[in-house]
Amino acid sequence: MNSLQLGKYAEYLTKMEFVLWGCDVFTSEVDDHGIDFVIRTRQGNHFDVQVKSFRLTAGKRTPYYLYIQKSKFKIHPSLLLVLVHFVKGMPPTLYLLPSCVGADPNPLLESRDYGEGKKSPPEWGLTLSKKKLALLSEQCAFDTVVKALE
Repeated sequence: MNSLQLGKYAEYLTKMEFVLWGCDVFTSEVDDHGIDFVIRTRQGNHFDVQVKSFRLTAGKRTPYYLYIQKSKFKIHPSLLLVLVHFVKGMPPTLYLLPSCVGADPNPLLESRDYGEGKKSPPEWGLTLSKKKLALLSEQCAFDTVVKALE
């Protein structure tokens, strides 16, 4: 699969995982705000969801850097990030990250403010090293975090 196909697959997979957990999933016809879909939990709580996928294969360099432009991902208690990790020959692994912890951005997100006149706009990044992937597995396993949303 190319990266566009992988991203679309990750988005559909994530929607189905939320449905399996009893959430309602709402999609928009136009994705111009950086939000892939909205979920409603059984208790009626709503969350905006952004999905990012990545593929790490044997022999490929780590760490892998993944980013989201700050203009498309504004830290808020009702904003979630789902990372879908693809490894050849294995089922995908999903990680669920609330965008903030308390009033502060999630500490796993690295703030990159490049400033005016720079090549890239400001972004939130994740450097997915072996250590960071282990931390994601420990703190952000999809099944564990989705239970806490209710």
